[in-house]
Amino acid sequence: MHKKGVNMNYIKGLKCRECRREYAIKPIHVCEFCFGPLEVVYEYEAIQKEMTRRKIEERPKTMWRYQELLPLNGPPSVGKDVGFTPLIKADRLAEVLGVKEIYIKNDAVNHPTLSFKDRVVSVAVSKAKEFGFEVVSCASTGNLANSVAALAAEGGLESFIFVPHDLEQGKILGTLIYGTNLIGITGSYDEVNRLCSEIGENYKWAFVNINLRPFYAEGSKTFGYEIAEQLGWKVPKHVVVPMAGGSLITKIWKGFNELERLGLLDRVESKIYGAQASGSNPIVAAFKEGIDWIKPQKPKTIAKSLAIGNPADGFYALKTIRESGGFAEDVSDEEIIEAMKLLARTEGIFTETAGGVTVGVTKKLIEKGIIPRDESILISITGNGLKTQEAVQDRVGKPRIIEAKFSEFEKIVSPNQKRFKETILQASV
Repeated sequence: MHKKGVNMNYIKGLKCRECRREYAIKPIHVCEFCFGPLEVVYEYEAIQKEMTRRKIEERPKTMWRYQELLPLNGPPSVGKDVGFTPLIKADRLAEVLGVKEIYIKNDAVNHPTLSFKDRVVSVAVSKAKEFGFEVVSCASTGNLANSVAALAAEGGLESFIFVPHDLEQGKILGTLIYGTNLIGITGSYDEVNRLCSEIGENYKWAFVNINLRPFYAEGSKTFGYEIAEQLGWKVPKHVVVPMAGGSLITKIWKGFNELERLGLLDRVESKIYGAQASGSNPIVAAFKEGIDWIKPQKPKTIAKSLAIGNPADGFYALKTIRESGGFAEDVSDEEIIEAMKLLARTEGIFTETAGGVTVGVTKKLIEKGIIPRDESILISITGNGLKTQEAVQDRVGKPRIIEAKFSEFEKIVSPNQKRFKETILQASV
């Protein structure tokens, strides 16, 4: 047997998350016996011999520094610069919220399309090329559409992307620019997804979040790996994650536990918190009712990237929250807007509405005493505010228009603001 190097994969196969039946690596996502979802299984003993903190830290600062734990046969063919986004100690936000320690993991500046979806899509499109697909596709609430269009273009693949017709214009433009086939559906995301499942049965396309879902979802683990590494190989006590389909929250938790299993973390004691908008909160509702199944909803919220009424991984999101000892909460559209503004004016980060959800939920959980004020907290920011400008465009004021005269400027400056003028004058004496 040949010796494995970093460019060779450590995948054992696929396994059903319910009945545990095993499958070979191929573009499937559902168990043929119990219809449970499939996920990738790795040879952890072999990975442990290869993967050390030092080796990881010596590699380029991208998500691919964790390549042994990603489901490719070799190096990625697209998205080679994705990941390793900033982790920021948010002292000004912490002061406003009255807590000791808050961090922001900021995927709003991810490459190439300014959201965490670049992580999952770079894995999925690279895997699609390994399987020999010529067309990639997806159902999307916006960010995924941007990323699939961009990375398909990079990989020289044709793409078909299906979205609810009333998405934010920033996300529509941010998809069309790449020359994709964008199709708007007069219905909710859940209706778009059902249509894509039907198309997938009739066309031999790589649907990144359907037949490639087991591979696609693994990209989300890198969000968790980076948190741990950037905190000096430690994890926060409390991690707040937005929930749409519910995959990201499960994969951050899986990522933490994989690092512990490999000896790269001493011990995982994080509590994981799920955040949703009140107008689309099926996972939160199930958590609060104490049930294990999801009641589908018809979403109505400004947080369109989270507007999934029947989340594919809702059950597993619930399991993650409960297993970690976390909690689930939602916030109103008004709270989302205020949280977006709060993050912007305290930390200079313009997040999309999903980030408003995580910041707003964090604030609410702190005020309720569910998250302690004296322990480390991390807020997941997954997308850029430039994509959802409509949500706040009427809530941030307007520029003051004056003539280009100093006297006109003096009229609009408040007495409090004029103190800076006096300070400058005193300093020059």
